[in-house]
Amino acid sequence: MDIRLPFSREGMTLHLDEKLDFEVLESFIESMPRESDSEDEIVRKAMTRPIGSPRLSELSVGKEKVVIICSDHTRPVPSRHIIPFMLKEIREGNPDADITLLIATGFHRATTREELINKFGEETVAREKIVIHDSRDMAAITNLGILPSGAPLLVNRIAAEADLLVSEGFIETHFFAGFSGGRKSVLPGISSQVTVLGNHCSAFIDSPKSRTGILEGNPIHRDMVAACKMAGLRYIVNVIIDSDKRIVHAVAGDAIEAHEAGCSFLREYCLVRPKRPADIAISTNGGYPLDQNMYQSVKGMTAAEAALKDGGILIMVAACDDGHGGEGFYEALKNCESPLALMEEILKVPQDETKPDQWEYQIQSRILMHHRVIYVMCEESRTMAEEMGFETASDVNEALSMALARKGPGAHITVIPDGVSVMVGELENL
Repeated sequence: MDIRLPFSREGMTLHLDEKLDFEVLESFIESMPRESDSEDEIVRKAMTRPIGSPRLSELSVGKEKVVIICSDHTRPVPSRHIIPFMLKEIREGNPDADITLLIATGFHRATTREELINKFGEETVAREKIVIHDSRDMAAITNLGILPSGAPLLVNRIAAEADLLVSEGFIETHFFAGFSGGRKSVLPGISSQVTVLGNHCSAFIDSPKSRTGILEGNPIHRDMVAACKMAGLRYIVNVIIDSDKRIVHAVAGDAIEAHEAGCSFLREYCLVRPKRPADIAISTNGGYPLDQNMYQSVKGMTAAEAALKDGGILIMVAACDDGHGGEGFYEALKNCESPLALMEEILKVPQDETKPDQWEYQIQSRILMHHRVIYVMCEESRTMAEEMGFETASDVNEALSMALARKGPGAHITVIPDGVSVMVGELENL
């Protein structure tokens, strides 16, 4: 059996002998009912029936400074099918509105002009005012108060001073915030590094509620919702996309209510339950743009982690042609005595002393404490990955051969073609 796995822009084929014991876990997003084959039409329809909110054109009446928080280059949000309709409705409400597209980079690097054009199209980039958020530029940040966790909410001043603050985005499962989208546009999207670090502290990441698909009781989500309300995010347009990055569903309206509706809808299609724990699990980060670096690829690993037996082998298929993606992430794993020692060190760090990338290497350490990881990645990044404690392979079939040599031909193999699109049911509950 051949399974095509997303890998960069090209993909990679996994060849499975039918004699092997394997199962494939895929979301049901492809079977999700679509109101239209047109991505534009799906978005337009959602915007005509906003959830818990007036239409955007009504909200825009009399609003001079309008800010649309937009996703950055690390998110496969099909913005060219969203932003034009948001701009149109805003200008219907106020033709003279001063509109700013604020790129929510969170803790990521700045988005390049080429990446902006790829997301929005040449016309939008040339015509609209675009500002790229920098979480480290404290001169562009203002304080909105204290979050439930005790951390300060410091956000981009342009957003804080807007007469109307709205956002676009997409909803998918998220490995510690439960789901992406909605409130994440504010925190971490346009927050300062101080606020992001406080929200991503070791105690919160260590919480059993800070897991894929969990919102209730999730301390990270709680602070994000509070940040959304304190910043005054009034309206969102969030989409759900399929494996081809095409819009299959959209929600619009109140930042909290519309997001919750989108999460509830998605949950029905992304929950998967393995037949039994795996000896070997193969996962991906959904291909480009999410598999550009190792930092982002921890997300896809958590799906395989949830499917594995303790001591299993995790094969991660992610190009990582942009390298490690975070200097702190790289240095922590490269220089640690062991994943266990690194975890013990992380858990001692107070909230207000959280280090950049700490949450990512905390989750990576958790995985490495229990599983051997083989990275299938571009040739240029393999030496770097090996320095960080990973084994590497140039092809998924080579990696599977390596794993079977250790686990034996009777090993149970779980293949997760898109690790960021599924919510793997807890094995202890099966």
